[in-house]
Amino acid sequence: MNLINLDWSLILPALVAGILVLTTHVPLGQEVLKRGIIFIDLAIAQMAALGVMAATIFIGDMHGPWLQVSAAASALSASVLVLWLEKRYPHIVEALIGLLFILAASGGILLVSHAPHSDELLHDLLVGQILWVTPSHLLWVGLLYAALLLIWFTMQSQRSWLFYIVFSLTVTASVQLVGVYLVFASLILPALASRGFEKTSHKLLLGYGIGFLGYFFGLILALLLDVPMGAMTVWTLFVLVVISRFMLQWLKQR
Repeated sequence: MNLINLDWSLILPALVAGILVLTTHVPLGQEVLKRGIIFIDLAIAQMAALGVMAATIFIGDMHGPWLQVSAAASALSASVLVLWLEKRYPHIVEALIGLLFILAASGGILLVSHAPHSDELLHDLLVGQILWVTPSHLLWVGLLYAALLLIWFTMQSQRSWLFYIVFSLTVTASVQLVGVYLVFASLILPALASRGFEKTSHKLLLGYGIGFLGYFFGLILALLLDVPMGAMTVWTLFVLVVISRFMLQWLKQR
């Protein structure tokens, strides 16, 4: 496939999905860096994935409300646990969050070990299936993100505990949309690119810009090279962040 023959009917819905994810993940990722709990996104994303696996295997619910309830309950439970760990064991909280991720990941593998189509389920939850998003899926995720962004940016004084609720519900939807790997990349990489800026508006602008370009070029390259879109977008985001950091350092030295 070449640039002329690209199927934009595949790229545009996936790009919309990426933009929706970035609307919430850029500000939340900056909060993650600020709090110094880098692995919380991986842990909660993996817990949400564990909830999806449990609903799929034990209830047989691939797309219905029970899947969302199971995923959200798993993510919220992990958030409550992390909040308690952060207060009870502040000096080793990162290690404990990493342990939570490993337990959730191992538990997921055990759950699907004897399930039909287990390899496909694991692949979809880790790498994502952004190429196959539907308008109805994008609509409900967009509405959820809009509500969560409104809560996040208006309830400033409650952010100490509100962060975990908003984060859990956001990641629950994002994991099903783009997969665990791209959830982590969308949270951390744009935040790293904007690290060092003092004004929130500048940090958000750069984070959104890097994120959009990462998804745009990642999706195009994935189609051109015939590789998974989620994995390619992770690498594209990483390369753009590295380039942006070098450019910022160069501009500062001039």
